[in-house]
Amino acid sequence: MSRILVVEDEERIAAFVAKGLRAAGMQPTTVRTGRDALAHVAAGEVDLVVLDLGLPDQDGFSVLQRLRETGSSIPVIILTARTSVADTVAGLEGGADDYMPKPFRFEELLARIRRRLSGPAGAGGATTLTHGSVSLDLRTRRASVGSTEVELSAREFALAEAFLRSPGQVLSREQLLSRVWGYDFDPGSNVVDVYVRYLRNKLGPQVVATVRGMGYRLDG
Repeated sequence: MSRILVVEDEERIAAFVAKGLRAAGMQPTTVRTGRDALAHVAAGEVDLVVLDLGLPDQDGFSVLQRLRETGSSIPVIILTARTSVADTVAGLEGGADDYMPKPFRFEELLARIRRRLSGPAGAGGATTLTHGSVSLDLRTRRASVGSTEVELSAREFALAEAFLRSPGQVLSREQLLSRVWGYDFDPGSNVVDVYVRYLRNKLGPQVVATVRGMGYRLDG
């Protein structure tokens, strides 16, 4: 199981990322300070770091610099509200493996994390999710129903993945919004219903069942 260190002082974002990583089969740990981040990495308890730059005790660039000065090659993905070209260049030239601006969508962050991790752990313990006739290849981002490949948009694929990771479980609209559309989702949006309809059109009308008053369930 991949161990992900989330270095983020905003509790809402840290909790959101950690929840999504656990749902994806990973083992997240959250810390608020650069000092704690460096201690965790030094203890050898981390496979990848998601690093915010605006930390309370020191700048995230300093944490990154310290990691690289000590010879650590652990993958680091910067996740920050700083979106200037100068900051992006500084992060990448300073040794970051990726640089992702806030606000962000969780499925994109997850894809970047998986890309930076090597071996089967980088796919959350599996490279393919299958339920009934539906199959998702997490590395190539391809979907198929039986022997027929189906073209899914990035958002449709993320929604299908959320269902295939919880087969038979009822997922509320709020859960799906959080997992697929990000921490800044609008609870009043009907976007989940719209995309479930898209999935039914492409994967089959019986794949996703509506559980009245509760949400949706993958039947297959």
